[in-house]
Formats: sequence, C-alpha cells, structure tokens
Amino acid sequence: MNKEILLREFIDEIWNKRLDKIEQYVHPEYTIHLDTTDPWEGQTLSHSEFKERLNSSFNSFPDMNFEITSAIPEENHVAITWILTGTNLGMIGEYPPTKKSINTKGLTIYHFKDNLISGHTQVFDRVTVMKQLGFM
Repeated sequence: MNKEILLREFIDEIWNKRLDKIEQYVHPEYTIHLDTTDPWEGQTLSHSEFKERLNSSFNSFPDMNFEITSAIPEENHVAITWILTGTNLGMIGEYPPTKKSINTKGLTIYHFKDNLISGHTQVFDRVTVMKQLGFM
C-alpha cells in the first residue's frame, strides 16, 4: 500500500469534499500527538469522535480547503506541508463568525498503523489565522 496516495485521498475526500468515508482511511484509535491549540490535543479519538472533530472544523469554515504542497513518505509516517484556505462563517469556540477569509500554512506528520492513518503531529500558524480574522 502506498501511504502517500492514501493520505492524499484522505485529505481530498475527507477534508476537502467532506465525504463520509472515515473508516476507509482512519484507524479506530486516532491519536493527536502534538497540536497545541487543538481541543483534542493529546487524546485518542474513536471514529465518532474524529467525525465530531471534523464537524467542529467544518462548522467554523464550511469551505475549508487543504492544498498539499509537498509530501515525504516514510515507512510508518507521511509528512506533508499544506496551505489552508477558508471563510469563517461559524463560531470558533466563543469567537463569533467574521465572514473573513484565511490563508495559512502548516506541516503535519501523519502516523500509520495497520495501513490506516492513526494520528498526527502538527505545526500550524494559528496566530496568523487569528490576525486574518481580526481577533488580534
């Protein structure tokens, strides 16, 4: 199995197209290893909890889109850099919708187990996002 191809499909079908195919890509135990301002940081999520996490993101940015700019596959990991765009049309925690667009970059290392995505480690410039939305 080519993990980079699987990951690219996951980003496109789950994050960009919002298809309900979680079980096809995500391990039943998905761990967020490092993502400091993610409410689920340090937790291991079931499929239903992973869907809850997705819906939280989609509620805030219904048109969110990830463009993968590079990928580095390894035996049990695939690292990607990406550009995230979207329009804030829903609440972000206690912050009201701004109807402003975001454009930011990040790096995610996806972990694999049993040929499924089992978690991630991520660096993401959320300060730029808060500035673009007018919260800072």
